[in-house]
Amino acid sequence: MKQSPNPTTDRSLLLIFLFAGTLFTSAALMFVLQPMFGKILLPLLGGSPAVWNTCMVFYQSILFLGYLYAHYLSTRLDHHKQIMVHVAVIVVSFLALPVGLPESVSPPTESNPTFWLIGVLFLSIGLPFFVVSTTAPLIQKWFANVGHHTSDDPYYLYAASNIGSLIALLSYPFVIEPNIGLASQKSDWSVGFIVLCLLIAACAFTLWKAQQAKEAAEEPITQDDELSLSTKLHWLALAFVPSSLLLGLTTFISTDIASVPLLWIIPLTVYLLTFIIVFSKWHDKVHSLMVALQPVVLLPFIAYSFINPAVLPYWVDLGLHLTAFFLAVMVCHGELARLRPNTKHLTTYYLIMSFAGMLGGMFNTFVAPFIFNAVYEYPLMIVAALLLRPGLIDSVRNRKVWLMQLIFPALLVIVGLGLFFSIDDLPQYLDTIGVGLILLAGLTYSFRAQPLTLALLTGILIFFTFGLHGLLSHTLYQERTFFGVLSVRESMLTDEQGQPEKYREFYHGTTKHGAQRLADKDSRTPSTYFSRQGPIGQLFSEYDKVNDNWVVGIIGLGAGTLSCYTKPQQSWTFYELDPLVVDVASNPTYFTFISQCNPKMTMTVGDARLSLEKEPDHKFDLFVVDAFSSDSIPTHLLTQEAIKLYFDKIKPDGILALHITNRHLALKKVLAVHEKQLQLSALIQEFKPQQDIPLVVATDWVVMAKKPETLELLRKSQLGNWQKLPVTFDVKPWTDDFTNIVTIWK
Repeated sequence: MKQSPNPTTDRSLLLIFLFAGTLFTSAALMFVLQPMFGKILLPLLGGSPAVWNTCMVFYQSILFLGYLYAHYLSTRLDHHKQIMVHVAVIVVSFLALPVGLPESVSPPTESNPTFWLIGVLFLSIGLPFFVVSTTAPLIQKWFANVGHHTSDDPYYLYAASNIGSLIALLSYPFVIEPNIGLASQKSDWSVGFIVLCLLIAACAFTLWKAQQAKEAAEEPITQDDELSLSTKLHWLALAFVPSSLLLGLTTFISTDIASVPLLWIIPLTVYLLTFIIVFSKWHDKVHSLMVALQPVVLLPFIAYSFINPAVLPYWVDLGLHLTAFFLAVMVCHGELARLRPNTKHLTTYYLIMSFAGMLGGMFNTFVAPFIFNAVYEYPLMIVAALLLRPGLIDSVRNRKVWLMQLIFPALLVIVGLGLFFSIDDLPQYLDTIGVGLILLAGLTYSFRAQPLTLALLTGILIFFTFGLHGLLSHTLYQERTFFGVLSVRESMLTDEQGQPEKYREFYHGTTKHGAQRLADKDSRTPSTYFSRQGPIGQLFSEYDKVNDNWVVGIIGLGAGTLSCYTKPQQSWTFYELDPLVVDVASNPTYFTFISQCNPKMTMTVGDARLSLEKEPDHKFDLFVVDAFSSDSIPTHLLTQEAIKLYFDKIKPDGILALHITNRHLALKKVLAVHEKQLQLSALIQEFKPQQDIPLVVATDWVVMAKKPETLELLRKSQLGNWQKLPVTFDVKPWTDDFTNIVTIWK
């Protein structure tokens, strides 16, 4: 119970502004550094969402160490010693300024780069990030001892910290990234860090003066004041689940909805917003509303986002996931805020929160990819969030109550498994099964006051839904790597004679990266984005008379489809980032393009730009850029420096072909700017098939050359409609120092 403030205590607003401003600045610096350094690292690792998630684990780990340091500093040392030790730590951190990557860093090509990435982060930004991480608990603890009339409950300052985080996070893609290059961002951040250190010094000086005026020591914590183990574990669970859910949703939307880097910040923005709300003065009213709304949203969320996601546009599906995520995190964080202790346990409280956040990140980054072959940790944490609703502890304490709550879910599992194994032709009953699952989703609402039953029913629903989708998709192979979820599926098409025919598809997330017809007469026929009717097929057809001895380089292997354009005298090299893609594409059990068309071609594993720099100049007659992370080309492969590198390696009369098919980004604008800036010649074809030919799909390609006459054969071609790139005025040139996807969003 809070005590009434002493009427003689300080009521200065300046004191609040100083401490709140310090927390705001610290949080802003933290959440500018995160996307900034993620962007610096992405070129080395191909733009995978796992890069962002691994960075998040590093940040959470350093945050935990910062909170641990703040806890021990504030509980073991008097205020004067705290200040002296912290000043020494700050001085040492200046050695890491200005922030940046160590020289000549290169990721491993044959093994998982997770630990390499964490090591690089530690060397690059470990010290300054550690100082920033200590600020929230330490400054709040200092504020609790400066004698202000609100010092007995300083948790509201945490809202200032999260507002700083939120503003910085949203400012990065819309204000900082479009206007400031990476080199300037790094130097500006270093200046901001020095300003933060001056603000921390001002807070320390205020505390020093307050303690000189009042040398009253804190009352020792008696045994009655000790926190129980159950309380600590409850805090741990309430912080662990949202942290894991954050990274799970980030991975899910990046692989199953839309792989757009801009979307990575949206779940983190929502996550920070929940902290601002739950530590505000409106917490009590808002928390009860969130608890009531969570099961209401659960019905449409489960029905449309899991049972039948195909009926929704991607932005509606994304909205449902974010809404469900917001409510789940609001309930967990709301309970966490409701159970906050008095100020003598403040650093312990924050320490447990940060430890749980770190555990959540580690679970998603180090454990889940090794035990799951898809992003199953995300639905698992949805169930866990429902389990942590208010009322769980009371029901668990009563054995009869929780045993009764287990009966209905147990019966449901038995009946569901019985139906699944007894029905021979599941697709025939798909609509009936779907309706049954949706009705069951509606039934879960009646158990909203019983967290255990609600969570178990939701888990059962998702389990059967995933099982049903797995059976219907005819997945032959699925594996998860650092770079995403790869799968091989078998499907049916109708051939030119109207007969059913099997074919194989290669997926990265939800984006198809190649397909092959299995009939002998068609198994060597390039398909999907690489069909003979499409732009790349037209290129090979038009230059067929002059390309007998071509040297060809290709970034991105996919299913190996392009290898079927090979001629015996030619030399082909594929550059592929993910070793598993090489394994799958080379395995004739799944795809036979390589084994049938070009089994001796060279495959180089690793980042294409780093590998390409080692090649001799003017080596290639044709160079193809077909690299994708799900639906997005890694931006570092489309910068001016990248285009210059390609042309350094291409012969003077050679051709650069770029595959730019994309659901969300108008990449032709970026290439149009490069054409003008680098004085190149370019043509584009946005191909749409005129006939219904199996596995021939719409696709966009750009070809570039140093001389216009090099592309004359294509420009005059009767096979397709090649056009000049449209003139673009609203896009700044992309460089290694500057990229901005907001301006090219479709």
